[in-house]
Amino acid sequence: MAHPTKAGARDWAGLAVLTLPCVLVSMDISVLYLALPLLSADLAPTATQTLWIVDVYGFLLAGFLLAMGALGDRIGRRRLLLTGAAAFGAASVAAAYATTPQMLIAARAVLGVAGATLAPSTLALIRSMFHDDDQRRTAVGIWAAGFSGGAMVGPIAGGFLLESFWWGSVFLLNTPVMLALLVAAPLLVPEHRDPAPGRLDLAGVALSLAAVLPVVYGVKLLAEDDPGWAAPVAVASGLAAGALFARRQARSAHPLIDPGLLRSRTVAVPLAVNSLTMFALVGVMLFTAQYLQLVAGLGPPAAALWMLPAMLATVAGVAAATVLARRLSLGAVIATGLTTAVAGLLAATRLEVGSSPAFLVGCAGVLAAGVGMVATSATDAVVAGAPPERAGGVSALSEAGTELGGALGVAVLGTIAAAVYRARSAPPYLPEVPGEPAASARETLAGAVAAAAQAPPYLREPMLEAAFAAFVSGLRVTCLVAAAVLACAAVLAAVLLRKARPGAPSPQPHRDPPAG
Repeated sequence: MAHPTKAGARDWAGLAVLTLPCVLVSMDISVLYLALPLLSADLAPTATQTLWIVDVYGFLLAGFLLAMGALGDRIGRRRLLLTGAAAFGAASVAAAYATTPQMLIAARAVLGVAGATLAPSTLALIRSMFHDDDQRRTAVGIWAAGFSGGAMVGPIAGGFLLESFWWGSVFLLNTPVMLALLVAAPLLVPEHRDPAPGRLDLAGVALSLAAVLPVVYGVKLLAEDDPGWAAPVAVASGLAAGALFARRQARSAHPLIDPGLLRSRTVAVPLAVNSLTMFALVGVMLFTAQYLQLVAGLGPPAAALWMLPAMLATVAGVAAATVLARRLSLGAVIATGLTTAVAGLLAATRLEVGSSPAFLVGCAGVLAAGVGMVATSATDAVVAGAPPERAGGVSALSEAGTELGGALGVAVLGTIAAAVYRARSAPPYLPEVPGEPAASARETLAGAVAAAAQAPPYLREPMLEAAFAAFVSGLRVTCLVAAAVLACAAVLAAVLLRKARPGAPSPQPHRDPPAG
């Protein structure tokens, strides 16, 4: 039997180049939160404009992933990567120097569309560059660590920049990296595309957008205090468009996503597990950051630095997954990672108001290590399960599942935490303060902190104690729910993937000829 060609030094250097945009794409999701107060004071956006400034990036990033993955298969993944990098760098400069809210919203929208070209292109190129199973798994692990690490590095870099520069500096981080990518990628990364792609199904692209965009929008609305009727309508319309999209893909001669791949356990189950893992991670990490800043009283840079151990734990999880994959089945590796993550979540249910930040960060580190194991194994299984010529489409599907899982985590776990907080902040838990501050204090922890600052001195400490206790109760319940979800996913992976080998390509199912 012929052995796969081993990757050389040029390929590993190319991997370093491909990891850079991954770090920036995930950084841009989190870096804006620290800059928002300064940005709001400078540009004075309305409440609706502020919402769009924050959300439009992730909204369009998720919506355009499938379309860009299919486009990369057809025009060349490196070409799409370079085009997206140029657009991302230019839009970053426009965002940094925006003078109106409308200009910033437009720049963030371009950043989202450009970001959608980067993630599937980089993962698909890794699939084409690394043919040896162990090397490809390590490369995918480094790529996954870049994504999760970027989300954690974003607040750290943003915090330090905002201490010395204006709010737009957080966007200028992107420009030199994208310039370096434009120079280095043609030298180190070979071009790959589907040799017989067929024409791009524009109707399928439109249906994919009609499916993903309303669902993501509806899920984001569900995270708000009063989502109203728009949230279920948006989700329902997206699901209806998704059904039409699936039907068209099954009948198309040149589908964006081969439906046969989703009938393979080694692709479908890792996709589902990866989404559930992001559901737990993003939802819990959101409240971890709030605890460090509002309960423990740390400033943004200090809170971000406290999260560094979790980033290092992710790298440890990636390394562990690579080692275990040589000895265990795919299901056993994923289940081990999920069990590790569950252990971190269950430990976090012991959190108290007076607990040291080190305790919560330690729990987050165990969670991150488990997520690193799962992300590496599941993502590698998905990209290995597709033929190389369709790597762009399946990479985009993997990223879309990750984005949707994270959005659901914020919406569902955020709703649960908010419900617990409101129940625990009702009288007699939270002392009464006359006027509007009292209403704000009963809705969010940030509102309680602001209300306590305006309260009479004798009420401040009781208010903060009650609000902190209510928030920690919500965090504990959130961790318990997330642990239950991941425990179910661990059983699912252990049973359905017990015979699958990590990195083994899935059997390509027979496809009936397209109707008509």
